[in-house]
Amino acid sequence: QVQLVESGGGLVQAGGSLRLSCAASGRTFSSYTMGWFRQAPGKEREFVAAITWSGGSTYYADSVKGRFTISRDNAKNTVYLQMNSLKPEDTAVYYCNADGPFRLRVGVSGDYWGQGTQVTVSS
Repeated sequence: QVQLVESGGGLVQAGGSLRLSCAASGRTFSSYTMGWFRQAPGKEREFVAAITWSGGSTYYADSVKGRFTISRDNAKNTVYLQMNSLKPEDTAVYYCNADGPFRLRVGVSGDYWGQGTQVTVSS
């Protein structure tokens, strides 16, 4: 079992930056692929980024590549999403997700979700 709690969302102007954090409970965090997904109003939830359990590989949706960076600190049971050059179309609720253990399915969500954190980018 993995419990996830996101933080760091907020309101930012276009071109600004935010860093999201996702704190996980449990001793097995380091065995899970961690991902970020987002859902804008009236749209389906979509994949944003993922990082393997060791942190050795990262994956991004084309829409955020070059602007967002996913990272993790297994000693702190935390995964991060650094978001730079934000655009109004990045406005969404961002969700942290855990898939595993030791499973990599890029773009596919696992069984564990956080409650979400709102990111709003004004033009």
